[in-house]
Amino acid sequence: MSKKIIVIGGGPGGYAAAIKAAQIGAEVTLAEASQIGGTCLNVGCIPTKALLHIGEFFRRASQNTVAGVNISGAALDWQKAQAHMDEIAARLTGGVRALLQHNGVTVYNEEAVPLSGQKVKIGDKTFDADAVILALGSVSAMPTFTGCDLPNVIDSTEALSLMQVPKSIAIIGGGVIGVEFAALYSSLGVKTTVIEALSEILPSIDAEIAEIMRGALGRDGVDVFTGARIVDIAQSSGGLRVRFDNGDEEQTLTAERVLVATGRSPNTASLEQTGVKMIGGAVDVDKHFLTNIPNLYAVGDCNGTAMLAHAAMAQGIAATEHIMGVPPRYNAKIVPSCIYASPEIAAVGMTEQQAAESEIEYRVGRFSLIGNGRAIIDGEEGLIKVIAEKRFGEILGVHMIGPRVTEMIAEAALCMSMEGTVEDIVTTIHAHPTVSEAFQEAAMSVFGNPIHGVRSGIES
Repeated sequence: MSKKIIVIGGGPGGYAAAIKAAQIGAEVTLAEASQIGGTCLNVGCIPTKALLHIGEFFRRASQNTVAGVNISGAALDWQKAQAHMDEIAARLTGGVRALLQHNGVTVYNEEAVPLSGQKVKIGDKTFDADAVILALGSVSAMPTFTGCDLPNVIDSTEALSLMQVPKSIAIIGGGVIGVEFAALYSSLGVKTTVIEALSEILPSIDAEIAEIMRGALGRDGVDVFTGARIVDIAQSSGGLRVRFDNGDEEQTLTAERVLVATGRSPNTASLEQTGVKMIGGAVDVDKHFLTNIPNLYAVGDCNGTAMLAHAAMAQGIAATEHIMGVPPRYNAKIVPSCIYASPEIAAVGMTEQQAAESEIEYRVGRFSLIGNGRAIIDGEEGLIKVIAEKRFGEILGVHMIGPRVTEMIAEAALCMSMEGTVEDIVTTIHAHPTVSEAFQEAAMSVFGNPIHGVRSGIES
């Protein structure tokens, strides 16, 4: 007998769960109060990357930095750029709707609230199910300081839909969202400042890679202040005046817009009366994404374990498999993370700091992209870093900064998921000339000498 599954939320976690459930024989209903595709497709991953692509192309054209090609008169048409962004998002969300329909998923464009793990209220009707999957996503986390509610203090959603490009912008928060928007606006010629409360930007990223990114932002004209606490924001004749403590010194800057990019919070306000156990505002789940309520699962940003679209999709599939009696295959330790700035950052597994804090003996191999032919052709620099177990060389973490690295990180994740070693990467023939060769070279440097560079492996 087919199982009935209700999915609440049509973002990556929700639609992936719904499609997978239908494919393995469930009768599936999906409820989405807003837009299919969720934050990612509509106001997050896809729109930001579309604009980042346009911004980087504009930077190269306006600065005439393509060797042998003389470019003049490069001009940005912001309205056309936004129309292109909207067209891409619409095409992808339309594709998801078509896939849901093709797989026989019943979709309701209405609010839904779980009454239990087997009953859901959608609109004014109550539906029965064998299991319910929450895929509620997240919302922008807005801190409370004086002036945070002023006009022209915006969040990441508003930053994508400005009527015109501002002359200057101050970005509060130097995490992934803040750095990506800093890369975007600086590429458009906007005077950009990043203010981060912690001692460094990108605190979740390997410190060596984060430091390289800070240098790259600086070369692109972005001012970065770390260890800086916002005092207040006030309206002034020149725009918004931002006061912040930078160590023992109070500083002030003025910007046309202030973007608050201090992360995202699980979207769980609708669950307050349901009895679902929470930890720090996120739904508490076990390894199968099951909550404290029988047959009620929670995947993606709302459980706070890995707030990434691809993690949400993998969790949605794993929850569905558990419901349907299929052995799930989600590995929480091997979830890649990517930052689409210029240069790109990609990482999976342990950082060097985490390896040092563990009891594992490890080595580090590094390879600079100044020795990589394809990176030189592209006019790019960067670093590939491999952290491996000392004795047998099992790969513990890979960290990359440079061109195309967001496409390359899957090779590292695949190797790690198979408990692969440095030797597995070394003996895999990589095509030439490609940036991916640098991963092979970094692996070589863990235990021996890379072919195109000096040994950089460090024993710890």
